[in-house]
Amino acid sequence: MSRRGEKIFLGLSLLLMVILFISSAMTYSQQSLVPTLRFRQFAWLERWTDHWQLTYAGKTHSAALDGSAEFLEFLIRKTAHFGSYFLLGGFAYLGLSRQVPQVAFRFPVTWLAVTGYAATDEFHQSLTSERTPMIQDVMLDATGALCGLILVALIWFLVQRRRQKRQRLSWQRSYYPTGRL
Repeated sequence: MSRRGEKIFLGLSLLLMVILFISSAMTYSQQSLVPTLRFRQFAWLERWTDHWQLTYAGKTHSAALDGSAEFLEFLIRKTAHFGSYFLLGGFAYLGLSRQVPQVAFRFPVTWLAVTGYAATDEFHQSLTSERTPMIQDVMLDATGALCGLILVALIWFLVQRRRQKRQRLSWQRSYYPTGRL
């Protein structure tokens, strides 16, 4: 990857970390989507999730138990946890390609760094009123990061393999110019 591409991914990683930090500094009341979800009608989504029941951190969540708007907010929040760390893991992996060139070492280093950031983010939430830090959120974040890393590492591997194959074919064509292999 070019230095420019690497810097872009490192920049995206830092931007995402800043967004997560700001989000952790906000109280639940400042972030709550419940008033918006109640104001708007999401009947199609409510019908789709009406029969869902999830247990998270020892507490059961469903539309019947929490209310439709509250349950949808719960799903959005947990999806945001997973998704933001999915992106952070992938961006960081690509951004560290020159600093940690060995793929076998870059993968665990990136995952541990992103998981460490998730833990400090939960600690930061403990300093914010109306927020509750949860180890389950760190585990969800770490899982999101792992999935992002796996996807990006797999794509990276396939791209590198394709490049090597093209180089091999290019070399063979130049070595055997008549087309006979």
